[in-house]
Amino acid sequence: MKKPNGNSIAMNILHLFYSTALASALNAGALIVLASYLKSSNYGMFSVALAFAMIMAYFTDAGLSKIVLREGSKEKADIPVVMSSYIKLRVILLIATFVVGFIIIQSLHSEDAMLLKTSYFLIIPFVIGVSMQSIASTYFQLVEKMQFSGIIRITSSILLVLSITLGMFFNWHPYIVYSAYGLSYLISGLMGIFLVLKYTKIPVRCSFHKGLFDQLLSFTVTGLLFVILPQLGPILLEKTVSLAEVGLFAVAYRIPQALLQLPFIVAGAFYPVLFRYYNSNHIEDHESLNMLQMKVMGLVGMAMTVPLYYFATPIIELLFGAEWVSAASLLKIISIVLFLQGITIALADGLTTRARQTQRMIVQSLAVVGAAIFYWTLSQSFGLIGAAWACILIEVVAFVGFWVVAPNRTFIGKRMIPFIIILLGSLVLCDVVFSSLPFLAAGVQYTIIGIYILLDKQLNQSLFSYLSKKGIIQRRSSERVEEGL
Repeated sequence: MKKPNGNSIAMNILHLFYSTALASALNAGALIVLASYLKSSNYGMFSVALAFAMIMAYFTDAGLSKIVLREGSKEKADIPVVMSSYIKLRVILLIATFVVGFIIIQSLHSEDAMLLKTSYFLIIPFVIGVSMQSIASTYFQLVEKMQFSGIIRITSSILLVLSITLGMFFNWHPYIVYSAYGLSYLISGLMGIFLVLKYTKIPVRCSFHKGLFDQLLSFTVTGLLFVILPQLGPILLEKTVSLAEVGLFAVAYRIPQALLQLPFIVAGAFYPVLFRYYNSNHIEDHESLNMLQMKVMGLVGMAMTVPLYYFATPIIELLFGAEWVSAASLLKIISIVLFLQGITIALADGLTTRARQTQRMIVQSLAVVGAAIFYWTLSQSFGLIGAAWACILIEVVAFVGFWVVAPNRTFIGKRMIPFIIILLGSLVLCDVVFSSLPFLAAGVQYTIIGIYILLDKQLNQSLFSYLSKKGIIQRRSSERVEEGL
């Protein structure tokens, strides 16, 4: 199997890690600045508009990026033609998204003029910018040169912080701030397209790559469901609690949501390699590599959960101020999503990369239906605490569903269920035993994570192999799992 002339998995993870870590920190800073500048009701309104913007931004892709990775990873694939076809479809989808999206927003909020204005000022530049960023990131993921995706991501975050900071300094009207928020994505998106055109020539007139339509509906629905899930909270809570409470939930939820980009780094680096293994009929190597992905994403998620779980109150006070301290209890609960979603996404990627996208779509459909029920019923009965627990239940439903439909469910269950019980159980146990000593609790939990890595044969072999070879892994027929590491 010939490997594309790109970076190794480890090198791509490294590039994406530092860029995403920096971008996440900057995005978190932008949210802090924005929350301190806006009133809780305005921030709640912004969160609702941003939720619609995220969903509309997805519709400009409709799952095509994953299909591009699948088609481009095949032998003798003509990547420029694939990308040209991809871009043409994205332009059509962008136009359709704006037409349908604003009709829906207008019909749902026709009596709320402020929310409508917020939506227009934010959504137009945001959706166009995210669409262009997505095209560029998909190309660099396909050719496995993800340092360029990192450059785009960092640029977007820097512009975001600068625009919001300038808005505060010059006391801009909130509508102008919303526009500046969207324009930061637009400018970095233009830069991403420039980088793509610099490294490859995209033909305008060429035959259309019809492979992009293969299983398009399944990819579209699956991607849409994935995007909708994190946006359901603000959208549904706006109907069951006050806008001020929506703002509190958004503050607590945005921190884990931003940090989720870090475990997704692992997913992005593994994705093209998993496709190559399955397309080359290396099923055992695919299963082993996917298992490694689940463990790594779960461990990265747990490493980020620990500080948010044990130090939720000081983190909220430090970042947002004492007036937002009510969000601390929500943050503690929602932080567990970092651990659970890292595992579920890797498990779902295993299905996608072995041509089981329909099963993934069915499970995610059930998760979205469950999410709507959980958010609506639990928020009405238990307020924001109920909404926070809904986040956990959604991930439980997703994990169980993906596990049940996986063809290698026994292989997964024997390894991942003990993994989850050990790490999640120790997190809660340390909280109970060392309730008044959060630093000790965090230290013990990190120690448990380290011990698990050392005792797990697959993890420590991969780690030591990478360290000893300084990131340069020679491919061996018996060790294909380490090929990209």
